[in-house]
Amino acid sequence: MSPSCINSETVKFGHVTFFWNGNRSGYFNPEMEEYAEIPSDVGITFNVQPKMKALEIGEKARDAILSRKFDQVRVNIPNGDMVGHTGDIQATVVACKAADEAVKMIIDAIEQVCGIYVVTADHGNAEDMVKRNKSGQPLYDKSGKLQILTSHTCQPVPIAIGGPGLAAGVRFRNDVPDGGLANVAATVMNLHGYVAPNDYEPTLIEVVNN
Repeated sequence: MSPSCINSETVKFGHVTFFWNGNRSGYFNPEMEEYAEIPSDVGITFNVQPKMKALEIGEKARDAILSRKFDQVRVNIPNGDMVGHTGDIQATVVACKAADEAVKMIIDAIEQVCGIYVVTADHGNAEDMVKRNKSGQPLYDKSGKLQILTSHTCQPVPIAIGGPGLAAGVRFRNDVPDGGLANVAATVMNLHGYVAPNDYEPTLIEVVNN
């Protein structure tokens, strides 16, 4: 096991610990793992404080990366999802900007240590916050007010892989048309230099020698 640091705020802490670890609580090896939970705001709705703890998460991840103690730093930035659920579009814009700032902070640190980043999500939410008909047109209520969507969306989620540590010739495969979150596990293992077990979902990357 490679040394790893896992970081999020309370509302999504289980997503980078319990869920990520196959619905298993606790450390696999406390000597090789460090968990950093940043307490979420209590007693207010997410649209009142849409920045949530994004910057604190970004700072914690940045410091972990620059310490060079860890081979992997795993982070969940929950703003787009949690504020998106409130249906407050303006607050969600603020939330997404804060998440972007945190991601930039993390990627800048990765650049400094010549690392690799993988940025993705488990589902959509903030990218489309209006209800639509089967043709994709927005729906309005009887008073003419736009109907707000507060649930997760089912649109494809992008994944970005890059950084100065990425080996030459690594590219996305074109033979995994229905790739999803389950494919990220093998992908991350490959990026660490390991071969994923045969019963994993296929990796999303391949190496092409020019």
